[in-house]
Amino acid sequence: MTPYSGEVIAEVETATVQDVERAVDQAELAAVTWRRTPAHKRYEIMMAAAALADERQEQMAQIISQENGKSILEARSEAARSGEIMRLSAFEGSQLYGVGLPLDANKGTGQEKLGFTLPQPVGVVVAITPFNYPALLVMHKIGPALAVGNAVILKPARTTPLTALALAQCFIDAGLPEGVLSVITGPGAELGEALVTNPKVRKISFTGSTKVGESITRIAGVKKLSLELGASSPVVVLSDADIEFAAHAVSIGGYVNAGQVCISVQRVIVEKSIRANFLDALRPKVAALKYGNPLDESNNIGSMISESEAMRVAASIKESTSQGANLLLGGEREGSYVQPTILTDVDPDSSIAQQELFGPAVVISNANDDREAIALANSTVYGLGAGVFTKNMDKAIESMREIDAGIIHVNWTPLWRADLMPYGGLKSSGIGKEGIRTTVSEMTESKTIIMHGRAW
Repeated sequence: MTPYSGEVIAEVETATVQDVERAVDQAELAAVTWRRTPAHKRYEIMMAAAALADERQEQMAQIISQENGKSILEARSEAARSGEIMRLSAFEGSQLYGVGLPLDANKGTGQEKLGFTLPQPVGVVVAITPFNYPALLVMHKIGPALAVGNAVILKPARTTPLTALALAQCFIDAGLPEGVLSVITGPGAELGEALVTNPKVRKISFTGSTKVGESITRIAGVKKLSLELGASSPVVVLSDADIEFAAHAVSIGGYVNAGQVCISVQRVIVEKSIRANFLDALRPKVAALKYGNPLDESNNIGSMISESEAMRVAASIKESTSQGANLLLGGEREGSYVQPTILTDVDPDSSIAQQELFGPAVVISNANDDREAIALANSTVYGLGAGVFTKNMDKAIESMREIDAGIIHVNWTPLWRADLMPYGGLKSSGIGKEGIRTTVSEMTESKTIIMHGRAW
């Protein structure tokens, strides 16, 4: 159903554990055929799927907006990237290189031996994806996995299965062999456990909460893992920053997709000397954001994924104000909508700063100087993305080296991603990296081959 009105838009069958077992068995057989398919043939199918995704962009955008609640403008932007990710995956997946090994550099070995590495697909991959980017985050997993020759079982978020099914249909219509890609819909706890514990599965790629990621590491067994987990992304605004530009970037980075983004701006740490000027610049920019029916093109922001999630975020905002934070703007909830919110004078140790909020609110804390600002940026258990605004090259370089985050942006917020760049966090924000080229590596294994000739 649509999160903004509650209207039922489709019915999707709920899978069982037995369905999971059948899908894994089928994938195991299909993986053998698919890995033996020449790379140029896989490339042709991937490119055909990309062409279909391009043709179906508007249909995909409508599905994303209706089942996710994000604005149609954001949904169109997301849908437009699906075909491009397929093309990038097709190319990178067809370019698997081994490396030659200089064995004669080792004492006792002459030139009678040759050594090299040989990459191959891992086999059966399980991809578990969240609701917030139901096309983008699906494609970042299944695109590279399919391109290198793996069979994939996709478990999308229970709230956003329709986008996943529409993307899978592109591959099926492009000629992907039966069993190479399956979509399993239903409750994550039951089906997810059956998928990640299955010994025939060789790779798990998961995006979601740190709590669930920790559970996967405990129960998965000996498998390759890529886990993109929680965040509380900081932005540091130093005293020499371009204040108007920083405020503009934060007004975008904190509220896209109603703040339901792992790399959304959650914490802004501002040097006290520019605090007043920064707030004067930020407030009108956020106040100008329009929220409401996501299918209305005049709205910047749609609803949250559910009313219960909106209630959770509103309760966190209220709790913060009861603890001394100042509500500068917004904070009210209407059904599944939460007004774009700014909280100031937030205690950096409070739960709204320390824990992932995943909603349309930015919290402002103060720092006496750049060293304290960096320390506050590092003060949570997370380390996915961070941003720093400064005109000083020395301070920029110091921030790059000292902030503990997997992705650091200088003079922009964490809410920016190129599909080819390595993407992943430090600390409790995850294990491994995504990004098409990096994911291709994560979805393959390497054999070391030694050819022995007779001694000369």
